[in-house]
Amino acid sequence: MKQEGAKRNLFTILENFVGAKVLFEEGVPIKFLPKIIFVAVIILFYIGNSHIADRTVRKIEKLKVRVDDLRADYTTLKADLMYSSKQSEVAKRVEVYGLKESLKAPYKIRIEKNEY
Repeated sequence: MKQEGAKRNLFTILENFVGAKVLFEEGVPIKFLPKIIFVAVIILFYIGNSHIADRTVRKIEKLKVRVDDLRADYTTLKADLMYSSKQSEVAKRVEVYGLKESLKAPYKIRIEKNEY
């Protein structure tokens, strides 16, 4: 009797409480098979869904980093373009081709309705 008491652990207590020995004495009952398959499919679906969600979260994090890098590049390029499109910078660049800034103010050309 002491040997049986020494072997008692959580699983043997749980097995005695559930009564699993009585259910499986003659093998696995077929009447539980559809329920077992249904639960197994739901478990597989749950595991797959969590893997897909984790993968999506990782993709989102990578894309956030990429967007931040692209935003920084955009800001830098925009600042460079703003600087290089200033009138003084354009005048320096076209001076090589012999073009100079006009010293006269621009004027508006007016055309009457019947003239053209």
